[in-house]
Amino acid sequence: MKTIAYYISDYGYGHATRSTAIIRELLKLNETMKVIICHSFALGFLQQSFKHEPRVMFREVATDVGYVLQENSLEPDAKRLNNTVSSYISEFSTKLNQEMCFMKEKNVSFVISDISPLGIAGAAALNIPSLGLSNFTWYTAYKGLIEEQLLSFLHEQYKQMTYHFSLACSNEPRWGIEENQRFGFYSRKINDYEVQRIRKKIDPEGNSHVIYFGLGMKVDIGTLSELAIWQSPNCKFIVSSNVNVNHPNVYHIPTNAVETQYYVAAADLVLTKAGWGTVSEAVCAGVPLLITNRSSMKEDRHTIDYLVRHQLCDIIEWKELESLVITPSLIESCRRQNINRYKNEAINIAKEINEKIKSK
Repeated sequence: MKTIAYYISDYGYGHATRSTAIIRELLKLNETMKVIICHSFALGFLQQSFKHEPRVMFREVATDVGYVLQENSLEPDAKRLNNTVSSYISEFSTKLNQEMCFMKEKNVSFVISDISPLGIAGAAALNIPSLGLSNFTWYTAYKGLIEEQLLSFLHEQYKQMTYHFSLACSNEPRWGIEENQRFGFYSRKINDYEVQRIRKKIDPEGNSHVIYFGLGMKVDIGTLSELAIWQSPNCKFIVSSNVNVNHPNVYHIPTNAVETQYYVAAADLVLTKAGWGTVSEAVCAGVPLLITNRSSMKEDRHTIDYLVRHQLCDIIEWKELESLVITPSLIESCRRQNINRYKNEAINIAKEINEKIKSK
């Protein structure tokens, strides 16, 4: 039985949810595979997602830094981010030795990373094949935010990946020593019965617009409850469990909910930052998108540019969000975007990964 180490970025839940989709498909394709998930931030969520799967094991390890945001904002704090990334890199050699010991002890034969540099570096040091799967790397995401020598270090790690599978919205160098492939959007599968059940619970009368308001589980903005949006007529809102907004028309996703993609699919409109995980779930479910713009983040700019170019969303500036009220005409404007041409590519990606694993 081959052992795969799957490194998942610690920034938010998006990387964890989309990795869940790929791991589920891989396990269906290959009965002689076991997966060790290396992660920390959303480990509880991942354990719940695979609680009935004995071939998935978990290892708590901090895989990367992600973004550091300004207080009460979606924008990055460049100074604090530089300090945090600098600390991460100063400890990298120690972390790398730990990863190498782990990989040797568990007889890891293949590494997948979305998209921590740690697993890629460990695999390279042991001559184990690795595959990077993402719409970005932290090397490109941090450009313009952190110092050049820190960027250079990250570049050196990412260039060691054996294969690179880039996703929709990607604007990356041609990583991958042996191969580079491009794919579109993917997400965990939708259960139509569950989607309708959630819809009826939120809007039992069936006469309201249901809006998914997704700013991410790592965003803490204290002024959200003061936004005008909650007063939108004939609207019900779905928000994450950590969003501190209490209005009669606001429904919090239960903290123990695992299949959160059902809540995205239950909406008439998804209002979110340009996080790839939520965007992909909306696109795969055919739900219109309204995206808040964060101009200082390269990852967001690449995602937004792609979505606009392919007519997959409308855009709103953060300042506009302060006075935004959802109207039927706004929903209709977003709905007119061409959102139905993209299929869920989780199965195709898993098939290609499985071929790479079997060939090594």
